[in-house]
Amino acid sequence: MSGDGAAHGSDLPDGERLARALLTRVVEPGDEVAGRWLREWGAEELVRRLREGGRPLPGATGKRWAGMRARASRAELRRDWTSAREAGVRFVCPGSSEWPAQLDDLGDARPVGLWVRGSPNLRMWALKSVAVVGARACTEYGAHAAAALGAGLAERGWVVVSGGAYGVDGAAHRGSLAAGGATVAVLACGVDRAYPRGHTELITRIAQQGLVVGELPPGDHPTPSRFLLRNRVIAALTRGTVVVEAAYRSGALVTARAAQRLGRFTMGVPGPVTSGLSAGVHELLRGEAVLVSDAADVVELVGGIGELAPDRRGPVLPRDLLEPAAQRVLAALPGGSAATVPDIASGAQTTEEDAVARLYELRSLGFVERHDDGWKLTRQAVTAARQDRRQC
Repeated sequence: MSGDGAAHGSDLPDGERLARALLTRVVEPGDEVAGRWLREWGAEELVRRLREGGRPLPGATGKRWAGMRARASRAELRRDWTSAREAGVRFVCPGSSEWPAQLDDLGDARPVGLWVRGSPNLRMWALKSVAVVGARACTEYGAHAAAALGAGLAERGWVVVSGGAYGVDGAAHRGSLAAGGATVAVLACGVDRAYPRGHTELITRIAQQGLVVGELPPGDHPTPSRFLLRNRVIAALTRGTVVVEAAYRSGALVTARAAQRLGRFTMGVPGPVTSGLSAGVHELLRGEAVLVSDAADVVELVGGIGELAPDRRGPVLPRDLLEPAAQRVLAALPGGSAATVPDIASGAQTTEEDAVARLYELRSLGFVERHDDGWKLTRQAVTAARQDRRQC
């Protein structure tokens, strides 16, 4: 099997890397039995046994072993290698300098290897990445929230990872790209093809500006089970997973639960309680997931010490700029009538002398005016107070 290795430079022996590339045609993603064989026997020995026959390895029935042998005999590595080269795709596997070590947390379910399309270094990008996933048939709210998260994370130097699907995935990718940021699409098919086809332009743009990765060899097609198994890679690759809109039965929740099992951060963006697409997210938030509303919240959770989200507060109102003592005197004045100094002082819990001093201060700022023997709010102050109540 040596000789094809020069197509994609590597620091691994050609035999190991090429054997793993061939096995992506034979082993389904997430196959823990095959993962154990790889750990115990190595890729080259496994390929040799598959091609030469003999008794099935432990854990495989005769039928399954025969099927794997048939796939191994049909695999054409040279054709796959040529297709990959023409599409600008390389093969990255455990032990190579570009392999993200956090994928090893999957144990025997880790990928045999990853086909990678795009020029950035996968390992370096994965070190500071966040997954943003959610419903395919998302609402306008969900699409807006996902795009805003993608853009906000990109602006803060974080890589946005998602599955390239319709809905939340696509919105997150587009948000990152629009902000000039880095994004990675993890596909459940060969990375030389776009799925869904309606995202051909988006996947192409991601490959040009970011990375498209997958476990399946060039030209291979997706299946329902491959979509679900792909989600474990998204969860393992990133520091945390944010779910934006998801029903109770949603692939996005599979990603979040995989992240929880791996000890990664899980986050959810809340939505309307009347929406079925909020139900899955809210269920997560009742458990171990953390509520987030924007990229600052996400980075505060998954980032380094000191990367804190700004304090949340409403609009600054004119009376907020007053000293506390002046605020108390202002609050002691009735809304539509005048009040005497003793009544104002009593309401503000201060002396009459202090109340008079504060009233003259408030008059200079346009809040109050003298009215016979008393004081009252100016028309502008009454109007502003009504507007302030509407904003609160």
